[in-house]
Amino acid sequence: MKISVLGAGAWGTALAVQAAARHEVLLWARDAQQALALHEQRRNQRYLPDVALPAALSVGSDLAAALAHAREGLLVIATPMSGLRGMLQALPTSARALWLCKGFEAGTGLLGHEIAREVCPRAATGVLSGPSFAAEVALGKPAALVAASADTVLCELAVQAFHGEALRIYICDDPVGVEVGGAVKNVLAIATGLCDGLQLGLNARAALITRGLAEMTRLGVALGARVETFMGLSGMGDLVLTATGDLSRNRRVGLQLAAGRTLAQVLADLGHVAEGVYSAATVLRRARDKGVEMPITEAVVAVLEGRLSPQQVVQQLMQRAPNTEQRG
Repeated sequence: MKISVLGAGAWGTALAVQAAARHEVLLWARDAQQALALHEQRRNQRYLPDVALPAALSVGSDLAAALAHAREGLLVIATPMSGLRGMLQALPTSARALWLCKGFEAGTGLLGHEIAREVCPRAATGVLSGPSFAAEVALGKPAALVAASADTVLCELAVQAFHGEALRIYICDDPVGVEVGGAVKNVLAIATGLCDGLQLGLNARAALITRGLAEMTRLGVALGARVETFMGLSGMGDLVLTATGDLSRNRRVGLQLAAGRTLAQVLADLGHVAEGVYSAATVLRRARDKGVEMPITEAVVAVLEGRLSPQQVVQQLMQRAPNTEQRG
């Protein structure tokens, strides 16, 4: 199969490395100088310096050539959420494409499938998501992902492209649920980083993750997802990984904010995109539009916007009125 991975960040590079062992893979980088460096050095020095690029993996910066390469195969959009719309607009109508980004589009507040419905309704599109750190996937450590789309042929292509000894691909026909899980877990990981940074203990962490999953599920169902999706890889699985894993950028944001650093300082040192920072306010806005209560998300937004300190939001959450577990 011919596969073009559009975006040479950590996650795009990791999947390209894995797929190149069995398929004809082209890794596209937006910047021509970056593409040349990847080609000559056979490493992504910025994102995955410890991983050698296979000799069979092609690298280029010509978008038209990358789209043509996968005309009969599979396109994988590996840009941040901010770049998804532009990539989808560039797709030919016959394209079969999966995106990897997780979050809501800034400004519009749309999820990936909603953007695709606007700009490329005739293309076969979907999302590839789940609990996965790029560095581990690139090194061939075991992981499991879910390919979600209303197009079953596209899901099967994802299995053919990436399912192997170290990477399992499951199929799902609930892209709404998969995308909500991928977006909201980043916000909840910031909350868990705040919790751990304040040394509130393991009991508090467990409670926070569990109640966060309830928030995620409530929003997802309100947007048209199925409850059971949030019990799977893209819901509970991705939440647990991102909220507790040391490689999580969003968790790191929470830890640093709890240590008293400003958001500007944290982001300057991070050097990579932490989608939860940019999508938290949008998550809250869409929840309010649907009448969904998300107190943990509200607390994260208050800290990110500098309206409350981490200590103040803990006090605020603990002083909420008693309720049933089902209602929050």
